[in-house]
Amino acid sequence: MKMPVLFIGHGSPMNIIAENSYTRSLQKLGEMLPRPKAVLVISAHWETQGAFITAAPEPDIIYDFYGFPPELYQTRYPCPGSPEVAGWLQRMTQQQINTHPRRGLDHAAWAVLKHLMPRADIPVLELSLDRRRTPQQHYQLAKQLEPLRGQGILIIGSGNIVHNLSRVNFDSLYGQEVSWAVEFDRLISQLLLTGDHERLIAYQALPNAHLAIPTDEHYLPLLYAVALQTPDDNLDFICSDIQNGSISMRSLMLNQSPE
Repeated sequence: MKMPVLFIGHGSPMNIIAENSYTRSLQKLGEMLPRPKAVLVISAHWETQGAFITAAPEPDIIYDFYGFPPELYQTRYPCPGSPEVAGWLQRMTQQQINTHPRRGLDHAAWAVLKHLMPRADIPVLELSLDRRRTPQQHYQLAKQLEPLRGQGILIIGSGNIVHNLSRVNFDSLYGQEVSWAVEFDRLISQLLLTGDHERLIAYQALPNAHLAIPTDEHYLPLLYAVALQTPDDNLDFICSDIQNGSISMRSLMLNQSPE
């Protein structure tokens, strides 16, 4: 069976301990997903020179956020890693991806998986974003990950379609949505539904892109997900929330159509 592909908007670290429509959507999705052999997360929070994949057998949890309630730093996600999958992926991409034997998992991975797979009993690996690659080159690298779906690996891009921390309203989780964020989120959703990958890759030319994507590390994981779309995939939006006025929590699943 070919595994689904996900893109998850992860937003504020407060979602780690929150109960809201977004976290409930992840919990519901987790109940629907087939059990994977391993999970590969493309993280908005790990940028490197060259592409790297975690290869620690027991990855540490990285608390890569500051000034939040103590409860967040007490949260654990003690999942295993998989050096075997990391090595296989390195060989499959002809050494385009390097293994990192010590790197742990940042909250782009474990904050999402805490809701999706709360038992933390499935191996998790994380793939970095190579700063040297263009959006088109990220898309092409993602294409090489397609065989993983047939090997029982769940691939998750974790970022946000709209992510501009200088424009967020930290005092209001829901409500007071800004127009440019809503418009950009809806435009991207239309391009996803029509399969217009060219415009998704050339996102800089889209209206309001300079506001929605001032830096591209949270957007690029979306390109990894859409690059893996095949003609027999259905696209379903799992969540379409806007949080803090201008952070798009839009999340999606690409899943093989039933025969």
